[in-house]
Amino acid sequence: MTGRVEGKVAFITGAARGQGRSHAVRLAEEGADIIAVDVCKPIVKNTTIPASTPEDLAETADLVKGLNRRIFTAEVDVRDYDATKAAVDSGVEQLGRLDIIVANAGIGNGGDTLDKTSEYDWQEMVDVNLSSVWKSVKAGVPHMIAGGRGGSIILTSSVGGLKAYPHCGSYVAAKHGVVGIMRSFAVELGQHMIRVNTVNPTHVSTPMIMNEGTWKLFRPDLENPGPDDMAPICQMFHTLPIPWVEPKDISNAVLFFASDESRYITGVTLPVDAGSCLK
Repeated sequence: MTGRVEGKVAFITGAARGQGRSHAVRLAEEGADIIAVDVCKPIVKNTTIPASTPEDLAETADLVKGLNRRIFTAEVDVRDYDATKAAVDSGVEQLGRLDIIVANAGIGNGGDTLDKTSEYDWQEMVDVNLSSVWKSVKAGVPHMIAGGRGGSIILTSSVGGLKAYPHCGSYVAAKHGVVGIMRSFAVELGQHMIRVNTVNPTHVSTPMIMNEGTWKLFRPDLENPGPDDMAPICQMFHTLPIPWVEPKDISNAVLFFASDESRYITGVTLPVDAGSCLK
């Protein structure tokens, strides 16, 4: 089966690398044109996760163009509603329509318990992982409604949006909030045949976890841990005997929600979690 989103336009946040790039490429493979935004610079002080770069976003664009699809890119901090809206408006003006929104941009953290989390870290997490999801959808929805063709909105939550983990409480709170945003938008936008769902990944092999800080968080007993040292710990989270999934596994779920195969599915949380929710 090919052309599952042929002729449609998708707005994707956090598209410079990782899951966002994977979503852009997967939807382009199936016929979509792409509006891709990413901040492309450091935005959070207390993190070991390397920031995306303009070169990363340019590489995403090259990959999409290599599939003979059109792409509009912009360096945008999705915490800034006006800038996000301006990017979406420009992308729609250039590409002609908007059918799919993938609110994927996010940050990770870990280490402190909630009672020791700083106000700065809490606010950054909520601003990026929760408020920006609302702003991204808010920026795109008017184009969907005006188009009169319905549409599909996919929000990236997490297994941490369905259950709790220690030492990352602000992340868990924000990702639970994303599920709430999804359900509210699903109820409000259903009359326009706009569907809204979340994907809820477990660990995904992207720079979010594949970095020195995360390896040390999972293996504080080792001086210089690497991914192979973290893998057995990550596998303990899952029912299936794997430590993490790949970005394409999440992209396939995004594609399903974006396509007409899920045309009557809305308000759903879809774990792509190797059975993590069973534990």
